[in-house]
Amino acid sequence: MNSPATVLALVGPTAVGKTDVALALAARLPVDLISLDSVMVYRGMDIGTAKPSAEVLERFPHALLDIRDPTERYSVASFLRDADQAVGFSLQRGRLPVLVGGTMLYLRAFREGLAQLPEADPGLRAQIQGEAERVGWRALHDELNGADPQAAAGIHPNNPQRLVRALEVLRSTGRPISDFWRQQKEQQVGHRLGVNLKEVALVPDDRRLLHERINARFAAMLDAGLIDEVIGLRARFDLSLELPSMRAVGYRQVWQFLEGDLSYESLVQAGTAATRQLAKRQLTWLRSWPQVREVSWGASAQVADRLVRDCHLEIC
Repeated sequence: MNSPATVLALVGPTAVGKTDVALALAARLPVDLISLDSVMVYRGMDIGTAKPSAEVLERFPHALLDIRDPTERYSVASFLRDADQAVGFSLQRGRLPVLVGGTMLYLRAFREGLAQLPEADPGLRAQIQGEAERVGWRALHDELNGADPQAAAGIHPNNPQRLVRALEVLRSTGRPISDFWRQQKEQQVGHRLGVNLKEVALVPDDRRLLHERINARFAAMLDAGLIDEVIGLRARFDLSLELPSMRAVGYRQVWQFLEGDLSYESLVQAGTAATRQLAKRQLTWLRSWPQVREVSWGASAQVADRLVRDCHLEIC
């Protein structure tokens, strides 16, 4: 039997140099680059997203760039549908799909699929909590065991949060939560697409160096015309800070500057601080995923060579 085809996810905190490494990789292998960025999907938002230039994109096209107007919302479910389609198209062409970006929620959805569990019901949860106070958690665990022994075997009676959720799903849908768990497993990328997902994260050896890069990059964005870019977006009159696109890091702070809520000095401070917080959140996600292989950053060409060698990248 043939081994499953490989899909590479190249991720890391903002400003770490993911795009440069992806481009260096594309110069070495026949790959298709697929954006893993929740803001690059929007047209007209180029400078603040560090979107590759038109010249670069002509040579190395990226799927899932410029596919939405900033007035539109782009859900995780929409990304998963589009990413699966892009990966399938790439594999049909005999190429290596490379997801590149820093939206960790997208990566998790691509890897694990999307859960179809019903939304929480606060009233039902309160009812179950009240029952627990009257009869005890052990009795509720016995109830779960009678209806869903598989779930009960994996949930300790002293874990009220998971026990309440399992009973909530059971009572609201009439189906055991273990059914949903089985469906979720079928949504994982190996089952869904029949591929082997290799996840690699570029990480800084020194957090201070990353902060310096963040500061320098935001300053470069301002020099490149980020304020004028946001002025153009505001001139449309159909955008506001209520939209996800305009709440993106950098754009939100420039918008506030144009509203007169921030001075230029405060804009610089707020923009860099928000970007550092974003990088911190991204690194927190990565630390929670042991399957992600960390690679220290360096010259993009050297990192790309290391990925080809150490990750045994090949076209299947």
